[in-house]
Amino acid sequence: QVQLVESGGGLVQAGGSLRLSCAASGGTFSGYSMGWIRQAPGKEREFVAAIIWSGSSTYYADSVKGRFTISRDNAKKTVYLQMNNLKPEDTAVYYCAATARSGRILYDHNVYDYWGQGTQATVSS
Repeated sequence: QVQLVESGGGLVQAGGSLRLSCAASGGTFSGYSMGWIRQAPGKEREFVAAIIWSGSSTYYADSVKGRFTISRDNAKKTVYLQMNNLKPEDTAVYYCAATARSGRILYDHNVYDYWGQGTQATVSS
């Protein structure tokens, strides 16, 4: 069983940056692929980014490619999402999630087994 706790959300102006963190406990962190999934008000959950256990492969939604960067530190059991050049449409609750699977299946937010409670990121225009 893996417990996930996100932090780093907040309010930022368009064009600004935020860095989200997700700290894991329990389980073997290095055995999991990690993802960030977001949900805006009135919308379905949307895949944002994912990284496999080794960090050697990453995946991004087209809407964030070139602006967001996912990374992980297995020694600290933490995954990060660096968000640059933020836009109002990036406003959402951002969830960290874990799965034992890897590869392109990570684009499907339904494959994740463990979820954090979410952190709110709000981008003002």
